[in-house]
Amino acid sequence: MKNKKHEYDYLLVGAGLFNAVFAREAVKQGKKCIVVEKRDHIGGNLYCENVEGINVHKYGAHIFHTSNKQTWDYVNELCEFNHYRNSPLAKYKDELYNLPFNMNTFNRLWGLTTPDQVKRKIEEQRLKVDNPMNFEEQALSLVGVDVYEKLIKGYTEKQWGIDAKLLPAFIIKRLPIRFTYDNNYFNDIYQGIPIGGYNSIFDKCFEGSEVHINMDFFANKDLMSSASRIIFSGMIDQYYNYCYGKLDYRSLHFEHEVMDTDNFQGNAVVNYTEREVPYTRILEHKHFEFGTQSKTVVTKEYSQQWEIGLEPYYPINTGENQARFAKYETLAKKESNIYFGGRLGEYKYYDMDKTVEAALDLFSRLNG
Repeated sequence: MKNKKHEYDYLLVGAGLFNAVFAREAVKQGKKCIVVEKRDHIGGNLYCENVEGINVHKYGAHIFHTSNKQTWDYVNELCEFNHYRNSPLAKYKDELYNLPFNMNTFNRLWGLTTPDQVKRKIEEQRLKVDNPMNFEEQALSLVGVDVYEKLIKGYTEKQWGIDAKLLPAFIIKRLPIRFTYDNNYFNDIYQGIPIGGYNSIFDKCFEGSEVHINMDFFANKDLMSSASRIIFSGMIDQYYNYCYGKLDYRSLHFEHEVMDTDNFQGNAVVNYTEREVPYTRILEHKHFEFGTQSKTVVTKEYSQQWEIGLEPYYPINTGENQARFAKYETLAKKESNIYFGGRLGEYKYYDMDKTVEAALDLFSRLNG
């Protein structure tokens, strides 16, 4: 590969959603982009793999949702969305409950039918405490013992890998409770999944860019001299060689299985809320696109502690981590031609619509 001085306008590190949107805008303005991606595919965690005619969300379920009409119009230029609505179920022992917590949930839990009855029941069960000292006290103060024990405690402990009493209270500032019979998980106006999966979005966005998969940026840092600007969507602490220490993440592990049945669980997402069940949820991918295939593909999702070598998924935003990130952010602000974006570059959980908006914002700031 030639490595001439400023052969490219942009070196984009990572081929996920943030850099995909950035690349599309850059190419539209005649900019020259080179993209390096360590995985063997573009698309980041939105990548789908076709198995038995079913688009499998290889890195967990992703449902696009937004209330921003401009953002919705933007992504609809890239693909056609279906009318999927996220209505997960929670399974506790042999009991199934609707999520998010709503009147269907409470009717199944207590046999109650009116909002006033449910409000009184929650008030009876709530832990009366002014300053909750940990996650468990906070949750009990919000929803009471039944909802907490059956639908929150075990699931949360699996997600974080720690006893709920040892988790800080701020993790759960509020719990969405609806006193209507509404199983739609998101409150956003627009929602859906791309017909045919997410891959077509990335094919369109990276069209016109020079893309290299199976390429580790850190083993090819000489590429930096070939571009006027670098957009880095990887881990900011890794970029600076962990000079202030590692930031903490949670990672995920997936077990995919093809099953010789046309319908395993009747819903795309079922959370398993018992601590004793090792996985957090089971996905049945065909239901994201209303599939009628003769077989089905299910994925068991496990939460695990992140360590170097695993894929980081969720930043753990404790005070200590935020203080450490602030030091890295100070270094980043001193850079003259390197910009950090996305959930890893900014150490911040992003919904997909916010990722699109952040990428568009950065491109606008850099290009007037």
